[in-house]
Amino acid sequence: MLLIGEVSRRLMGNIEKVIIGKHDEVRQVLVALLCEGHILLEDVPGVGKTMLARAVARSLGCSFSRIQFTPDLLPSDIVGVSIYSQKSGDFEFRPGPVHHQILLADEINRASPRTQSALLECMEERQVTVDGITRPLPRPFMVIATQNPIEYEGTFPLPEGQLDRFLLRVRLGYPDFASENEMLLSQRLRHPIEELEQVITHEELLDLQHRVREVHLDDSIREYIVNLVRSTRENGALFLGASPRGSLGLFRGAQAMAAIEGRDYVIPDDVKNIAAPVLAHRMIGRGDGLKGNSCEDVLKELLSKIPVPA
Repeated sequence: MLLIGEVSRRLMGNIEKVIIGKHDEVRQVLVALLCEGHILLEDVPGVGKTMLARAVARSLGCSFSRIQFTPDLLPSDIVGVSIYSQKSGDFEFRPGPVHHQILLADEINRASPRTQSALLECMEERQVTVDGITRPLPRPFMVIATQNPIEYEGTFPLPEGQLDRFLLRVRLGYPDFASENEMLLSQRLRHPIEELEQVITHEELLDLQHRVREVHLDDSIREYIVNLVRSTRENGALFLGASPRGSLGLFRGAQAMAAIEGRDYVIPDDVKNIAAPVLAHRMIGRGDGLKGNSCEDVLKELLSKIPVPA
C-alpha cells in the first residue's frame, strides 16, 4: 500500500523541478488534488501558472486540456456539442475539452458570465448535461483556473457562486533571487517540463483520495473549524463570510495537510496552514470596514482570537 506522505514528497519533488522555490504553493496544489478539489491560480502574468498545471498533469499521467477563455467563447466550446451526421442519420455528440482529467481554464475571467457558468455543473457534480443527456466526466477530474488580478479591462469578475466552487485560491508570487537564478540555469538548453516523468498513476491517486478521508479529525478540531468559519459571518469588516462549503473544504484540506505530513490525525496547525487559501476568496469585505486590510488580514486576526484546541 502506498504511503500518502511518501507519495506526496515524490509528487512535490517532481513538480518542483519545474516550479522552483514555491514549496508551500506546490503543497497547496497537492492538498487540492487529494481532496478532489479545484484551484484558482490568481497572479500576474509570467510566474508559472500554466506551467504548474502542465507539471501536475505530467506527474500524474492524466489527460490534459487547455481552454483559452475569451469574450467570444461559447459554452458549447467547453462542454461539447451534438452535431447531425449525414452518415448515420442521427446526432452525434462531440465532447469538448472539459472531458479531460486536468482542465486548465486560462484567464477564466475573460469569458462572459454565460460561458463561465458552463463550468458550474462540471466542477460540482463532475458531469456534463447537453441536450438533456447527462455524461459523467473522467476521474480524477480537476479544474485549474487562472486569472490576472491586475488587469480589469475586458474582464468579467467571477460570481461568488463560482468562486465558492474552488477549494483553494493559490498565489505563486515572484521568485526570490536564488530561485530565479536557478530557473534561468535549468532552462539554459531546454525546459524541464519536457523531461518531467510520471510519478504515480491516476488509479493510485484515486486510492489516495479515498484514504485521505480516513484521517482522524478530533471533535474539538471540528468545532474549531466551525467556530472559525462562523466568525467570518459575524465579523463587522466583512459583507459576506465563508459558506458551509468553505467549512467542508477546510475540513478536507486539514485532513490532506495531515496526510502529506505523514500523520493519520489532524492537529490545529493543519487547519491554520490551509485556512487562508480555502476561506479568503469566499469572503467579501465591506470596503471601508477593512481599512486598507485584506480578507487574509481579517482571517489572521480571527485565527489569533479563536481559542485553539488543546
